[in-house]
Amino acid sequence: MHYIYLLINIAVIFFPLVLSFDKKVHFFSKWKYIVPAILITGVVFLIWDLLFVKLDVWSFNPDYLIGVYLWGLPLEEMLFFLTVPYACVFIYECLNAYFPKNELQKYSLALSNLFLGLCIAILFFGFHHWYTLINFGFLFIVLAYVEYVNVKLRFMYKFYRAYLVALIPFYIVNGFLTAIPVVIYNNKENLNFRVGTIPFEDHFYLMSLLLMNVYLYEWFKSRAKN
Repeated sequence: MHYIYLLINIAVIFFPLVLSFDKKVHFFSKWKYIVPAILITGVVFLIWDLLFVKLDVWSFNPDYLIGVYLWGLPLEEMLFFLTVPYACVFIYECLNAYFPKNELQKYSLALSNLFLGLCIAILFFGFHHWYTLINFGFLFIVLAYVEYVNVKLRFMYKFYRAYLVALIPFYIVNGFLTAIPVVIYNNKENLNFRVGTIPFEDHFYLMSLLLMNVYLYEWFKSRAKN
């Protein structure tokens, strides 16, 4: 039982890691871009995580942890910020390699504006919940920067497609984490609306996590070309 969260992490990264040597995607050749992207993003989200533990936004069930903690966070939670981003960016690259034609290119700006508007609306009504406030505030800042400030990198149409596909393993993995539960949420600090057992905010937490990783990944690749 104590290995549940660790096994989930291993399951998340196992196939993306093995398939990284696929001849068409050649994801292993891009590790020099994905590793710094994951590490930088991981530091930001670990600080976020530590803050949420202090604020009692969420906690971790010791029955499903091996008992190794660093700076107050379980080792498995730290691995989460390595395994999940790696798997998601792998999905992003596979889709780009196997399905280069992407109709979302026509609608990506409209989608971004829709999500920015959603962030503003939810912040207006839910700002008194810590998870809601920080989650949607962070997503608004990152999304607005990527779409309207950093105009040289145009990848959001590819990002949205990868995000939609990543929701499939998200529902499986996060479903386990929240149903067992491995992660225990304080409903006073969120909107207390769930899709199954998954808090509504988690969908946009994934979006923020994936967007920051993909942006940095694309940024490191663009620098290497210059």
